Amino acid sequence: MTKTIITGAAVWDGVSNKAYPATVTIEGSRITAVDKGANGSADSVGEVIDGSGHTLMPGLVEGHCHPSFTGINEPPELGLLSNEEHMLLTAQNLRLLLSHGFTSIFEAASAKPMLGVTARNAIEAGLIDGPRMMAGSPEVTTTAGLGDERKRHIHQESFGLIADGPDEFRRVARECVRDGVDVMKINISGDEFVSHARAEITPTEPEEIEAFVKVAHAFGKKVAAHARSSESVKRALRAGVDCIYHCDFADEEALDMLEDAKDRIWVGPAFGLVHNSTKEGEPAGITPEVAEELHLFRKFDHTCATYHEIRKRGVRVVVGGDYGFAVTPMGQNARDIEHFVTYFGYDPIDALRCATTVGQSLMGRDHELGQVKEGFLADLLLVKGDVTRDVSLVQHQDNLSMIMKDGVMFKDPRHGILADGLIQAAE
Repeated sequence: MTKTIITGAAVWDGVSNKAYPATVTIEGSRITAVDKGANGSADSVGEVIDGSGHTLMPGLVEGHCHPSFTGINEPPELGLLSNEEHMLLTAQNLRLLLSHGFTSIFEAASAKPMLGVTARNAIEAGLIDGPRMMAGSPEVTTTAGLGDERKRHIHQESFGLIADGPDEFRRVARECVRDGVDVMKINISGDEFVSHARAEITPTEPEEIEAFVKVAHAFGKKVAAHARSSESVKRALRAGVDCIYHCDFADEEALDMLEDAKDRIWVGPAFGLVHNSTKEGEPAGITPEVAEELHLFRKFDHTCATYHEIRKRGVRVVVGGDYGFAVTPMGQNARDIEHFVTYFGYDPIDALRCATTVGQSLMGRDHELGQVKEGFLADLLLVKGDVTRDVSLVQHQDNLSMIMKDGVMFKDPRHGILADGLIQAAE
């Protein structure tokens, strides 16, 4: 069994309010010792890594991940990809995510049935590189809901599976269960990019949501929901949805309901798409004029105000920002941690917790992942500098000197290369 000993680093363990000096020992896939103190002893038997000048921390968790979203401008572009090409591009994105320090992902929806399931199984079998993964269903939506790109004169595929009425939602949910997913996704509200169903419209009816959730929970699956309107948040909570994304326009009643359910639920702003569309959208064709026409500046302001309130109310929040569009390139995902500090009022440690321990609680793995702790699985990062003071450090691949998943080096600080021997790609 291989033994790796990391000395000299400041350890942020995922729960403490500050980093501390310690020597950390990994044997096989698990952390076997965390010896606190600047002069922690290093066993002479084992590979010793000098972490001086670094923070040793848990691997990151992407809580709203779309690895099968391939840099698209418009959702119908996903329907134009063959399944074979789409799977290859998904595998490429998964390796990219791991190279940016994300050792776990909660798939917020697969762009097509079976892409997420196939990717998860391939990662577990060692066929492709990627994070630990909870595989999602496609986004189940209604006719005229977010994800329905069909028109009277032409059929267009997108990322949605269409269902209308409780019976159809039950059938589609059961088909997704049969596919082997871990996460079931339902779109309850619209979005600003949907001309006939903007963000504050709520197309999916309570009975449809309840039928979908009941099937998912009967099979032990988590349910995630796209819910921007206040009413969609309330419907999600009443139906028992586990993870509620966005919540941008939650009113006081919806916020009270979220707070009442805070020990049962998770939320995720998916703020990257909102941020980039309003501040960095022009290269992707989202000019300030387009953003204003789509009411995106208004959405930005509402999202910030909502998550200041959600933070104060102690609701569990995960990072992950709808990356995978042209305006939100995959690989930028860790920017969300800094967004939590800058726009939502989190202090750096709490923002890092959202990206580690809180994310692992959503994954259902917080009993063995998300902390630098004896007995836990060794998903670890060595980050240059003090990430507890400057969370932006984790955004840059050059700062990630070590990426370890399950005790295995994906990026080895002794050689500065990725696991397959390829020199690290430029950002």
